[in-house]
Amino acid sequence: MLSKKRTLWILVLLSVALIVWLLAPSWLQGFNQNRQEEAQAQREAGLLAGQTSDQQGCLDQALRAFDLCPDSNFVCTVAQGTFLKACWEMAAPSEGFCEGVPEFTEKPTEDAKEWARYTCWEKNIRGEGCRLLLRQQQQLCSASALPNS
Repeated sequence: MLSKKRTLWILVLLSVALIVWLLAPSWLQGFNQNRQEEAQAQREAGLLAGQTSDQQGCLDQALRAFDLCPDSNFVCTVAQGTFLKACWEMAAPSEGFCEGVPEFTEKPTEDAKEWARYTCWEKNIRGEGCRLLLRQQQQLCSASALPNS
């Protein structure tokens, strides 16, 4: 037999779970809607910026905006990544943009990690998001090195 205390805890947990289950859909729907709107705004800003910039300009602008984010949070990193990819769609190529950039691999190599870390330090940009944005540069440079791309 369950003790009264254990039974009470189970009832409390079930009540909390029920409340969360009933409230989560509306909260989650609003959260997802906000993220979609922000992503679309970042994409449009990136496409617009890319019309008058080159690849390096796009990267510099995304890194500057990321550096200004409070706490360099995940949402900001995603937003700047969306901006960056869209900007590159429209941007002119930058001479030497891929020189010294390590090849992209799914699992970052120690050389790639070191390259990203030092690049962020040289630019005096804090946060893991800087290195994640530089991974996008690796992807772009590795994709452009492929034949017929």
